[in-house]
Amino acid sequence: MRIYSDNHTKELKTVVCNKCKKELKIKNGTIMEGCFHGNVRFGYFSNKDGLEHSFDLCEECYDKLIKGFAVPVNEEEITELL
Repeated sequence: MRIYSDNHTKELKTVVCNKCKKELKIKNGTIMEGCFHGNVRFGYFSNKDGLEHSFDLCEECYDKLIKGFAVPVNEEEITELL
């Protein structure tokens, strides 16, 4: 869950893991640790037509989630981090 300072500047103030409620470290509006942000818009043929869901997971909760996947995630090393 992301909380911004106000609607005008959109500076990131707080990020809380939706699973464990851990508050992630923020410095000058930047997340300073591993965080997964999920966002999905449901369309036709789903049970959630017209809804949008978004959430954040700390790195530990993300690791627990993907560990349970029947098909592993694709993993690729990147050389430039933004």
